[in-house]
Amino acid sequence: MNILNQIRKTAEEYPQEPAIITSSDGQVFTYAETYRRMKAGEQLPIPLLGSSWEGDFILHTTGTTGKSKSVIISQRAVMANSDNLITAHGYTHEQVMLITGPMDHLGCWSKLFPTLISGGTLYIIEDGMKNVNDFFKPFNLMPERRFATFLVPSALRILLSQAQDRLAAHAASIDFIEAGGAPLPRPDMLRLCEILPKSRLFNTYASTETGVIATYNYNDGRCLSGCVGHTMRHSCVMITREGTIACKGDTLMSGYENDEELTKQAMHDDTFFTADSGWIDEEGMLHIGGRTDDIINVGGLKLAPQEVEEAALANPMVNDCICIAEPHPILGQAPALLLVLAEGYTLDKRALARHINDRLDRYKVPQKYTVVESIEKTPNGKINRKAYREKQ
Repeated sequence: MNILNQIRKTAEEYPQEPAIITSSDGQVFTYAETYRRMKAGEQLPIPLLGSSWEGDFILHTTGTTGKSKSVIISQRAVMANSDNLITAHGYTHEQVMLITGPMDHLGCWSKLFPTLISGGTLYIIEDGMKNVNDFFKPFNLMPERRFATFLVPSALRILLSQAQDRLAAHAASIDFIEAGGAPLPRPDMLRLCEILPKSRLFNTYASTETGVIATYNYNDGRCLSGCVGHTMRHSCVMITREGTIACKGDTLMSGYENDEELTKQAMHDDTFFTADSGWIDEEGMLHIGGRTDDIINVGGLKLAPQEVEEAALANPMVNDCICIAEPHPILGQAPALLLVLAEGYTLDKRALARHINDRLDRYKVPQKYTVVESIEKTPNGKINRKAYREKQ
């Protein structure tokens, strides 16, 4: 069964129900109209990324290399990803899925198909999180519906810093929020759990090459930092001897388009080998430790920058930050922190250093603190660590 046939079945069950709503003009596409357009190859406000809805799809990713890679995603992988999400996150006909980011990246793109298969409604916010008012508009338009969304950590931070009260006001309407692209910092996890005590709040492990692999509802009373939970039904993970994550299952890409050599380097024996460090705990849940090329070597001691960033973000003076490596005459490298101050605060370096020192080992405490206007992000909202490495 391919995607088009699945959506045909949904259209037969819910022909006049809204499949897609656009935020800019309020245009509504029913399931009957959506299926007709898909079958005819006509334009829809969602990207047709293959030659047809019945063939392979191509997503583009640069990862950490900066070199554009075209990832081939088969119908089988799309169906496996969709079933992973439907079963793990509980997609239903009553849900409205808010699409808040670019649909040519896996994060939002992967939510299109399980929503349409389940008979839910896609509400597409064309400008994404550039305007938080657009995020809350559908809550007022459809007060009887339950909402779900996918947001990268930086977008969730925007909501928490600019619209925390509005988010809390709509708590009863929020079924779940999924975070991906990177594990959500624990201070943000704790704030969301407080604001949305009855919502399901997921940290999910996924990449363009692996598909959607594992998920963890951190609104479980524990808020485990860096945890992305148990693998989903069509996926499995293992930890290599080097401490990196390897993935198997039907969600994996078919390969890189027109690059057989690169495909062989990353994928063999039906396994995709990532550059993400990680481990599996006694409950069988996967934990992410950061990418191997992000690790800072402080005199032989290894430091994942996310540890420092999470500790810094727990201080109210820090609105956003990135931990980078700076040359050190004795240690080789030392951590430094670039930070965006929260409104109304001035930098107190000693207080911030004490705050981080109370939470981390001494060698992980940054030796330099620099206030910046913003932290550079990639087009899909992740911290652009590669850009900062290249500036060193």
